[in-house]
Amino acid sequence: MSAWIAAARTQSGWLLFGFILFVQGLGSAVAEALWENSFGVAAMLRVSGFPGWSDYVIGALGAAALAVGLQRARCGVTHA
Repeated sequence: MSAWIAAARTQSGWLLFGFILFVQGLGSAVAEALWENSFGVAAMLRVSGFPGWSDYVIGALGAAALAVGLQRARCGVTHA
């Protein structure tokens, strides 16, 4: 496998992971605030007894993963 394919997979993995966490966390927080209904990972955490602010933590982790993926893409990182 060539180096640029490996780099693209690594970057897209970070971006995909970040996007999913961002939407799951902050989207669920908005849904909970507006409609008193959460979804996805955040809903499972709420059912398990986690506090409501855990949605924002999940969203922040997603934003951090997005930032890592974008930084790696901008710098052209070719390794994991």
